[in-house]
Amino acid sequence: MHSIVPVVVALACGLGLLSCSRSPNAGNRIPGKAVETQQPEASHQKPAFDGQTRAPFTTAGVSYEVQRVTGELDHPWGLSFLPDGRYLVTERAGHLRIVTQAGVKSEPVAGLPPVDAKGQGGLLDVALDPRFAENHWVYVSYSEPREGGNGTAVARGKLAESAALQLTEVQVLWRMRPTLNSSLHFGSRLVFSGEDALFVTTGERSILEGRAQAQRLDGTLGKVVRIRPDGSVPGDNPFVGKPDALPEIYSYGHRNIQAAALHPETHQLWTVEHGARGGDELNRIDPGKNYGWPAISYGIEYSGSAIGEGKTAAEGLEQPVYYWDPVIAPSGMAFYTGKAFPGWDGSLFVGSLKGRHVTRLTLKGERVVGEERLFAGQKRFRDVRVGPDGFLYLLTDEADGELLRVVPSP
Repeated sequence: MHSIVPVVVALACGLGLLSCSRSPNAGNRIPGKAVETQQPEASHQKPAFDGQTRAPFTTAGVSYEVQRVTGELDHPWGLSFLPDGRYLVTERAGHLRIVTQAGVKSEPVAGLPPVDAKGQGGLLDVALDPRFAENHWVYVSYSEPREGGNGTAVARGKLAESAALQLTEVQVLWRMRPTLNSSLHFGSRLVFSGEDALFVTTGERSILEGRAQAQRLDGTLGKVVRIRPDGSVPGDNPFVGKPDALPEIYSYGHRNIQAAALHPETHQLWTVEHGARGGDELNRIDPGKNYGWPAISYGIEYSGSAIGEGKTAAEGLEQPVYYWDPVIAPSGMAFYTGKAFPGWDGSLFVGSLKGRHVTRLTLKGERVVGEERLFAGQKRFRDVRVGPDGFLYLLTDEADGELLRVVPSP
């Protein structure tokens, strides 16, 4: 099918690509014992219910190999799959590339809107229209340069591969409000819910002015936003018609959401967001709900002081399904629904930047009952996807970033 040579297991162990790595980031591997072995940053805090954090080690016993599809990607951020088997990959510096299954990279796709690529900002996620085969729309999220600062934005263009590789008919569909001057916490993942709705996740820009915005409904910082594919607002959004609330807001009280996916059975949006020192959260998103930041949070400030009043729960504020303390710095997530790895069916995979691994969560209904840390070693994992072929795909966040494909061992 392609000419890529599978990574030799011994070499992969040495590079930290396979779970055979002895890196301490792999955590505990004794069944029934918590995977996380480090002390929590906020040792005085207690979970709201059993199993909300520090799940026991659970393995599916899956045997796999890692293939390097391509490298020399400049901090790749988002991945999508074209119908013909090729891959669309964003690079944070502002490039969108097409990669073949044999690992051949295209020149940057022309026609993208201006991108403010600094700090955590740049070209972020990419998604195909559910009717891409008919309309060729490609959607991107990015940090947009503006007078007085910047902000997350979403644009779309039609992918043309005739005389030149480019996006045509480019339209900016949605812009974060208000504009702030920060290089941090842009979000942002794009998730289509059927053919008529697109979820956009954002961050609260980290600075104090933006942090306060996470609890306000007159701005879209620290929110999940829901729009139609043309940028208009669905009439059944929870704040449509509410005074002093922006109608595109779907949920609020978030810190910095860099992972999002639809649950394969309920089709509900799930997200993972960054905490400060402790408090990375896995959330199940309900329309109109407040997820607490910064009024409540697990973990502490980077300075060591309490966040807000130091509370982890309050009436009317949602609890995370699961949280990590210390943080793993999550980015990219996928529910496994493919056929290639039956043992992983229903697992939730979450990429880790700081922890340099991919977390596999075992779910029972909507509760986390097990955790396993795979591919532990020296890689910052920015995105995790399940391909149409059932294989698991990973992007590594490095100057010489890689697109990796995980396949069953022979």
